[in-house]
Amino acid sequence: MTTFKDILDSIKAYDTIIIHRHMKPDPDALGSQVGLKEIIQANFPQKTVKVTGYDEPTLDWLAQMDVVADDDYKGALVIVVDTANRPRIDDSRYSTGDFLIKIDHHPDEDFYGDLSYVDTTASSASEIITDFALQNQLELTSQAARLLYAGIIGDTGRFLYPATTSKTLIIASKLLKYDFDFAALARQMDSFPYKIAKLLAYVFEHLDIDDQGAARVVLSQEVLKTFELTDAETSAIVSAPGKIETVRVWAIFVEQPDGHYRVRLRSKTAVINEVAKRHAGGGHPLASGANSYSLAENDQIYQELQDLLKASK
Repeated sequence: MTTFKDILDSIKAYDTIIIHRHMKPDPDALGSQVGLKEIIQANFPQKTVKVTGYDEPTLDWLAQMDVVADDDYKGALVIVVDTANRPRIDDSRYSTGDFLIKIDHHPDEDFYGDLSYVDTTASSASEIITDFALQNQLELTSQAARLLYAGIIGDTGRFLYPATTSKTLIIASKLLKYDFDFAALARQMDSFPYKIAKLLAYVFEHLDIDDQGAARVVLSQEVLKTFELTDAETSAIVSAPGKIETVRVWAIFVEQPDGHYRVRLRSKTAVINEVAKRHAGGGHPLASGANSYSLAENDQIYQELQDLLKASK
């Protein structure tokens, strides 16, 4: 079993370290990725540490990526954070380094890497990275603390989700000792443009809810163009249906430019990741993602959510 010491020993052994995370990053993906970079640089200033992947415009205020050349991977240690399976790793060059480490908190259904540290009891990858630093008595900078705190509050919904544990709160409290404006950070993460407010109105107006508490809404390319939104920007409304007291599970179908649908699945108590797995996806028991390739498959996914609620009565 991989330990934090094993990870630290590997970091010490390499002069160049490149850190990856998943496609379409959220605050935890960026927080754990760039937070780890900050920690390594602060403790091993002689090392070259880079982060790679797509720069998400809606999160450029949190962190931005480095320019990483193909030659940088020669003899390099590669670390992939917050990514359950290989197809979701942003930047396919992750496999071209000398040694690979996986650090994640999702169900471990795709074992990859020369070392793999997966803790499904952790609220977030950012919690794991913070724990790694604290247990190894590594220096944390204020910038690292800011990034990691953003990742934790992002993946816990400000400590509302069931993945929040007493350990999560203890680790978050330790990050708050560092010099960054956590209140301003929380406000930034909780705010959105006016066009998102208009999308929220659309979602509530067009949300289908059955008698069991299964809900769905479809965001077509036409809708996205009307509100001048990207797929990434629609993530701001993912939790909205769950604020309705009668809604127990919900699916948001976001049409992609090629015609297939990105499906965001959420639940208050019923386990939904098995539904996601049946439709080219996966994730946490109460928060998963899937893919649909037709309106008929959209209907099938919704039916499976309905059946799930009927069976859980």
